[in-house]
Amino acid sequence: MTRAPYSYRDDPAVPAFPDDRPIIVFDGECVFCSGWAKTVLRHDRRRRYRLATAQSPLGRALYVHYGLEPQDYETNLLIEDGRAWTRSEGTIRMFEGLGAPWSAAAVMRVLPAPIRDALYEFIARNRFRLAGRREACFVPQPGDRERVLS
Repeated sequence: MTRAPYSYRDDPAVPAFPDDRPIIVFDGECVFCSGWAKTVLRHDRRRRYRLATAQSPLGRALYVHYGLEPQDYETNLLIEDGRAWTRSEGTIRMFEGLGAPWSAAAVMRVLPAPIRDALYEFIARNRFRLAGRREACFVPQPGDRERVLS
């Protein structure tokens, strides 16, 4: 998934969106993933992150642009400074962006990326068994609507 930073700007299939702050694209039907999105909204004191569900037109277009499966979401996607991050590295970067104490997750980098990613992929493959599936896609609280892109 090596693409030039901001390459999505030149992709006519990706709708224009504000990319001045990091964006987290997540599976809005997954209880586990939606819980993570709510955690980000609650603990992102600097209001650094914007979010988009993978089921939204923007989320789907970004998954396709980066060569990710647009139906069976194997990973959250972090777009930061025009670059895409997935799997364990994307997740660690999301935690770091929340500040202390969340940034302590950076200690996970002591594990080699293949081991971190294997653990991430195990959880991603089993997320519906672990946490369930939502009947409806994630809907933000009224005060957070401007932070959730569609």
